[in-house]
Amino acid sequence: MDESKVDRAPVIRKAARIVGDTLVFRDAKVSDAEFILSLRTDSEKSRFLSVTTKDLGAQRAWLQRYAASEGQAYFIIECENKPIGTVRLYDAQGKSFCWGSWILIDGRPRRAAMESALMVYAYALRHLGFHECHFSVKAGNEKVVSFHERFGANKIIAVEDDLHFVISNERIRFALQSYPEFLSKSVRVEGLHA
Repeated sequence: MDESKVDRAPVIRKAARIVGDTLVFRDAKVSDAEFILSLRTDSEKSRFLSVTTKDLGAQRAWLQRYAASEGQAYFIIECENKPIGTVRLYDAQGKSFCWGSWILIDGRPRRAAMESALMVYAYALRHLGFHECHFSVKAGNEKVVSFHERFGANKIIAVEDDLHFVISNERIRFALQSYPEFLSKSVRVEGLHA
């Protein structure tokens, strides 16, 4: 069998930077630990996240392990060179990827949520080769559920406090074409890891 014709499953890869219209995703570094911890331990923002202790050393250790890991990409979202949030791609299953750890600061630009979501999908589909997406949202996080449903995500099952969703290739592509006011061009990827 010709190895070059084998339909391989895509792999989540880190990139140094992903550039959108107004936002930049920058690969998370150990030096980002304090910022990440401030988001993850904020009482309002962390209501629907997995529990994180206020241990800066533990956050730095996690980021060191992340730097050496494969199969995930964790980004600091920046606007005008200032950190405004985080997002992570992980859990590749065949041609589907998962994304989460999506937290944005208060006072962020109004368009940041839409642009960052579109950037995630553009990177995963156009640069990594994924076809669809799966993710979970904590029950009760109605704002985020509504956001994903507007993109065409379908709830497939509820397990305890988690609502599990999928979004098809067709719906992702439709979203990427439907919101040019938030992402007018394809994202530019710099320093894509092998």
